[in-house]
Amino acid sequence: MTTSSEAGLGPQDFDALDDILDDVRTRHDETPQWEFCEGFLAAMVCCRTPLAQDEWLSVLLDMEGGGSFADAAQRERFLALWSQRFEEVKTALDADIEALDDDRAYAPEVMDIRGALASLPPEERSDIEAEEIPSFAQVWALGFMFAVENWPDEWVAPKDKDTAKLHDQCLQAIVALTEDDTDEPTLSALSEDGPPSVSESRLNTYGEALWAVYDLREIWRSIGARVVQVIRTATPGRNDPCNCGSGQKYKKCCGAD
Repeated sequence: MTTSSEAGLGPQDFDALDDILDDVRTRHDETPQWEFCEGFLAAMVCCRTPLAQDEWLSVLLDMEGGGSFADAAQRERFLALWSQRFEEVKTALDADIEALDDDRAYAPEVMDIRGALASLPPEERSDIEAEEIPSFAQVWALGFMFAVENWPDEWVAPKDKDTAKLHDQCLQAIVALTEDDTDEPTLSALSEDGPPSVSESRLNTYGEALWAVYDLREIWRSIGARVVQVIRTATPGRNDPCNCGSGQKYKKCCGAD
C-alpha cells in the first residue's frame, strides 16, 4: 500500500480503519473496504460544496440500510482518522506539483490485489483465481464516482465551455479507471520487482485519473461553492386570501398576531 507522505497516516492507522470497517461489516455486509472509502474521500475533497458530516457518512456506510458503529468511541476514532486523511489529501491536491512521483503528490491508498495473488504459490492461488479480483485502483475509482453519483448537483459542469469540457474529461478519466484491466499484465503496480499485475495502459489510465482529480479540485476552488437560490414569496395583504391555501384571510390565518 502507499501513502501520500511519511508524516501522514501510517500503516497502523490504515489497519485501524480496516478493523473498524470489518467490524461494521459484521452488522452490515455491504460496508465498503477502505480503498472504496479513499476514493469517496478524494471526491469529498474535490466536491464543489463541503457536505455535512452526517450526510456523507450516512451515504458512505449506509447507516439507514443497516450500517452502524459499535459505539460512540469507535465512531469518534473513525472520524478522527478520516479527518486526518482528508487534510492530507487536500494538502496534496493543493500542492503545486509537476509530476506524480513528487513526494508531495496525492498517492491514493490502493491495493494491488492481483499482484498479491500472483505472488502466492500456485496451490494457494487455485481457489482464488476463479473469483472476480478487481483491477488496480478500480475500487478507488468506484468510490470516487459513488460520491459523484450521490450528489449530482455538486458535479454539474461549469457554464464556461472550456472549463465544462475539462470537467467532463476529468470525470471520464476517472470513469475509465472503474473499468476492468483486460490487457496483458506486464508491470508490477506498487513494486519494482513484483510479479506482473497490471498493463502499461492501466498505469497510464491511473495517472490520467490522478491528474483529473487535481484538475477537478482546481476547477471548484476557482469557481467557489454552489449558491442555492432562495425564492421568497410575497406576503399577502391582511385582507387577501392566505397563501397557505386555507381559504381564510391572511389576517385570520398565518398573519394572525
